[in-house]
Amino acid sequence: MDITRRSLVAMVAGGAFVRAQSKPLIFGFSLYGMKTLSWREGLGHVARIGYKATELSLRSGWDTEPKLLTPADRAEIRKRIGDLGLALPSVMENLGLARPGGSREANLERLRAAAEICHECSPGPPALIETTVGGRPDSWDELKNAMADELGAWAKKVEELKITLAIKAHSKTAMSRPERGLWLADQVKSPRVKLVYDYSHYAAFGLDLRKTMEQVVPRSVFVHIKDTIGTAPNHRFVLPGDGPVDLKAYAKNLIELGYKGPVVVEVSVDVFGQPGYDPVKAAEHVWEKVSPAFA
Repeated sequence: MDITRRSLVAMVAGGAFVRAQSKPLIFGFSLYGMKTLSWREGLGHVARIGYKATELSLRSGWDTEPKLLTPADRAEIRKRIGDLGLALPSVMENLGLARPGGSREANLERLRAAAEICHECSPGPPALIETTVGGRPDSWDELKNAMADELGAWAKKVEELKITLAIKAHSKTAMSRPERGLWLADQVKSPRVKLVYDYSHYAAFGLDLRKTMEQVVPRSVFVHIKDTIGTAPNHRFVLPGDGPVDLKAYAKNLIELGYKGPVVVEVSVDVFGQPGYDPVKAAEHVWEKVSPAFA
């Protein structure tokens, strides 16, 4: 069998990913929190600091938005991630289910474009697509059936694209609590539709860490971490390690519940939108405070 240069790179990077998975958790930093840097700079800093995984933001305003990436860019991203010894477990989108005035076809097209990035930029196994699903916090009962209907169309699309979609609860949207995410996923019953666990959104309602993990983690393929100060709706997100969550308990619970995937730092706009925010210092700060629990 002939081995092309691309397949050799994928094999090597895939091996690095498997070696990383030999540890219980893979600790990463999302480029969502490095909007002011080029992706080249961001990847370099993530690897230098010590993180083993990263996440590309496909949202408008980031230089990894799919329409901005040429085939050469995508090949370079794949090579750079592999050369740096990083894994790319996920890409971040921001889609809305049953959004008033929204277009189902536009969402399906964004899923297609995101899937291309997953396949073309991942040095190892294709990344998954993680996204929140929108809706006003008080609109769950009104929207849930329409959301489930559209999620069914998304499920068919990602099955065609051979990509996993992971939907994420958010304290400022309709799908804000564990049982809502579980209900939505149960409506489609697709092996390609999973959940994201991010306690910061449940903490806003005073929900128990361990209980929410027991509910969501068995169905989760991806974990974001940040922290929360205050209670909904008057809460704000902070860097992990800068809030009240016991991160050693966080990691211990994940491992006890059998989770072996990535744990990726997400810097909220509540943090990076503040004057004077420095993405490199933020990544270094989190590494110093949080890596002993996860890395």
